[in-house]
Amino acid sequence: MIRRATTLDLGGWIALRQRLWTDTPPHIHRAEAEAMLTRQPETCLVLLQESETAQLRGFAEATLRGDHVNGCDTSPVAFLEGIFVDAAFRGAGIGRALIAGVRDWALARGCTELASDAHIDNRESHAFHIASGFEETERVVFFRQRITRDPD
Repeated sequence: MIRRATTLDLGGWIALRQRLWTDTPPHIHRAEAEAMLTRQPETCLVLLQESETAQLRGFAEATLRGDHVNGCDTSPVAFLEGIFVDAAFRGAGIGRALIAGVRDWALARGCTELASDAHIDNRESHAFHIASGFEETERVVFFRQRITRDPD
């Protein structure tokens, strides 16, 4: 069953988020999740997939982005911020069902494009996106330089 997340889902949803984004501390996951729930469904959507026994197996998070989205021509764009399916349940169509729910939500908000991203070395995610109907639009490597003021 695919459904929208509620405050009652925070514990299980945050546990899944921590498995996807392992470098983010739990309190940040909680703060982000709580903020998303306040914006849902107007500018944000969180879908959960659960079993008949209410075990959460996966989630998808999407937002509407009004700023430029690489590879897209329109605005706003629905953006798949994250998607995760427990490894034990992969290959059963859960990810595709989550994407379909995000797509329906995006269409209802007037979007004509759904975008996403993945780390350049995450080949599993690339394959999932292609299998789900996405097309690769570009590859980007980000750079930074730390700067400080010179003491005078």
